[in-house]
Amino acid sequence: MQFDATVPSIRDRVIQTAAKIVLEPIFEADFEGNAYGYRPARGAADAVKDVHRHLRRGYTDVVDADLSRYFDSIPHTELLKSVARRVADGAVLRLIKLWLKAPIEERDGDGKRRIVGGKKNKLGTPQGGVASPLLANIYMNRFLKHWRLSGRGEAFRAHVVAYADDFVILSRGHAAEALAWTKAVMAKLGLTINESKTSLKNARRERFTFLGFSFGPHHPYNPSPRMYLYMSASPSKKSVQRLKAKVGELLVPSNTDPWPEVRDDLNRTLRGWSNYFNLGSPVAAFRSVDHYVRERVQAFLARRHKVAGRGTRRFTWDVIHQDRGVLCLERLPRSAPLWAS
Repeated sequence: MQFDATVPSIRDRVIQTAAKIVLEPIFEADFEGNAYGYRPARGAADAVKDVHRHLRRGYTDVVDADLSRYFDSIPHTELLKSVARRVADGAVLRLIKLWLKAPIEERDGDGKRRIVGGKKNKLGTPQGGVASPLLANIYMNRFLKHWRLSGRGEAFRAHVVAYADDFVILSRGHAAEALAWTKAVMAKLGLTINESKTSLKNARRERFTFLGFSFGPHHPYNPSPRMYLYMSASPSKKSVQRLKAKVGELLVPSNTDPWPEVRDDLNRTLRGWSNYFNLGSPVAAFRSVDHYVRERVQAFLARRHKVAGRGTRRFTWDVIHQDRGVLCLERLPRSAPLWAS
């Protein structure tokens, strides 16, 4: 059963925001440099570039890791100890404890409500809260700091790249040892590696997915007779499928909004997705998305204007992308290549 993320009341959000403004700079000074999630002046693009940089340096034996229900599994006692190492104010510590113990209303997939958490709850930081990402980073930092202080990078010839609870370990020949060590440490932290979603990959021969990107060997977009593979990143198949599903949901027959509104909603979706994935080698994925968008727009406009067939003759490339103003991802300016960062 899957539940939607919980959202605190407006008053709680204001208090949590104020606390986050005070606490974040304190913990930023202590966070490891290889953590990129929910931090000022850092983001997923930085994590993607870090992964690619190490792959090109030969760290191609990969632990593609997944933690089971990380946000729901963080032990309150240990988390509060981590906070207390940097915060001595008892009132602040009590406030954080109250947030962790607060009863939360959730809805399941059928829309039914249930109350979780409460005073007896000893695990988890409520997702949806302003302070939750910071608290999650504080606890994950224990693993990252222990990795560095225990010299695992040198011992395993490896580098960790983390984005909140999502992380990969990039190694030179010691991925299996790094995974075994990580499992043991996570168990001591009260966390669990998801065995079914965690795997070892040889990035020289196969791809792995991180933050929606597929990393590993890529074919040149314009292959020559002297075919070669190169290390890069591109939107994963699942990321492309999710975007196409969103486009399909927007261009349904029941959507009777004026075309300018439909177009603006469509372009907003496409631009947001392309801005995120405009790294590495996205051209093939962009072309696939453009082709799908044109087909759906043609069918949408053909129904709306009662045109026989699929509308391919009337609604050509020029009509869709120029006259009708639909964004063409292939024509967007490209960012600098990953290896230039």
